[in-house]
Amino acid sequence: MTEPDPSTAELRSINPYDQSEVGRVTVTPAAGVSQVINRAHQAQPAWGTLSLEQRRDAMRPLGKLLRDRADEFARLITQEMGKPINEAKGEIAATIGGFDHELDAIVEAISPEQLDDGTTKSTIYYDPFGVCACITPWNFPVMMIHWLVVPALMAGNAVILKPSEETPVTAQRYADLLTDLLPPDVLQVVHGRDDQGKALVAGEVDLICFTGSREAGKHIMASASSGLKRMILELGSKDPLIVLEDADVKAAARFAAGNSFRNAGQVCVSTERIYVPDSIAGPFMDELVKASGEIVIGDGLDEATALGPMVNAGQRDHVLKQVDEAVAQGAQVAFGHTGHHHNFVMPTVLTAVTHDMDIARTETFGPVACIITVADEHEAVDKANDTEFGLGAVVFGEPEHANRVARQLNAGMIGVNKSVGGACGAPWVGARQSGYGYHASRDGHRQFCQPRVVSFAK
Repeated sequence: MTEPDPSTAELRSINPYDQSEVGRVTVTPAAGVSQVINRAHQAQPAWGTLSLEQRRDAMRPLGKLLRDRADEFARLITQEMGKPINEAKGEIAATIGGFDHELDAIVEAISPEQLDDGTTKSTIYYDPFGVCACITPWNFPVMMIHWLVVPALMAGNAVILKPSEETPVTAQRYADLLTDLLPPDVLQVVHGRDDQGKALVAGEVDLICFTGSREAGKHIMASASSGLKRMILELGSKDPLIVLEDADVKAAARFAAGNSFRNAGQVCVSTERIYVPDSIAGPFMDELVKASGEIVIGDGLDEATALGPMVNAGQRDHVLKQVDEAVAQGAQVAFGHTGHHHNFVMPTVLTAVTHDMDIARTETFGPVACIITVADEHEAVDKANDTEFGLGAVVFGEPEHANRVARQLNAGMIGVNKSVGGACGAPWVGARQSGYGYHASRDGHRQFCQPRVVSFAK
């Protein structure tokens, strides 16, 4: 969490576990954001005229710099937002794993493409938009920055990064490594809260890349509409898990516990709704409660810890309010919902959840597993699709059967007997109100570019 320091115009980053100060960053005055944008516009043309290979070679040392500081970054992530240290190490490993291949894949994706129909010869160029604003969240404070900033820079854009005010020190540390490799003002950082983000969106930027809540995404779209600015938005979700009658019940329950409680449920593809047939609800519940009871809770810097504190008191209060309202409306506590303290929300399993409850419809982003029993898979699919969201979904069952069910779900990514993440080169993509554009893959990288077609008669 962060606290403003009005005497010095700084953000003080506070450890959610023990409220100690992690560090400080200087706030960018909202009135000064336009100057940052102007500097970006001045710096972009020289960067954009470099070849793809030159930009790639300039950025390639970032991988080694991050690898050499992996433990430092992991510890900082844990201190700033509470993520258990092993998960923080995993975030860094996933960020830098295959970085050289990632750069090469971007070069391949946005290199000029030749078309010839016998009458006309065309070249499709993938040119920079100009200045890209990247607004990133706190729950993956290195990976989410990396996912947006690297392809934006590789495309030849100048980038202005507005990281979450909850994790500004981690973001600045990452940006410092990268800015040392780049010409001046090609990458700049704007620190602050809503005022700075609004000034950036309203400014003369050409592309807005945002990862965060659906509500914030809607505000960004409304603000950007007057200039018809290009956007890439990854928004919230309410991911379902469907457990079929032919599923491995123990494996499904173990997955449900891990994916509901990982990072205290503060993951965009956390499992937030679990649909289980009446015929296997009892055994599934027993396994889920057992797995939930094995979770070690405590200081994220302790390697035994699997669940740390929530990022701040506001997020904690939102989760507890949802749970209390659900219980008041008839949901039953099968596990947990006691012992909450400071910024900790204890892992909680709810049963008898119905679709008219807020906890079944609004994003929770906390360590709560909600079980909704159904008569059969058809009811499960209908209820899983009864949402405005559509980022991810998971189906557990006999593989061919589960695949048939997966194809009926309105989500951008569906995992069968696993998490939603796809093979290397697959896009990270949402459906419905969970996504507008997407990341990774050939087509994802191209979304950071303006296609330009130059044609000649033969």
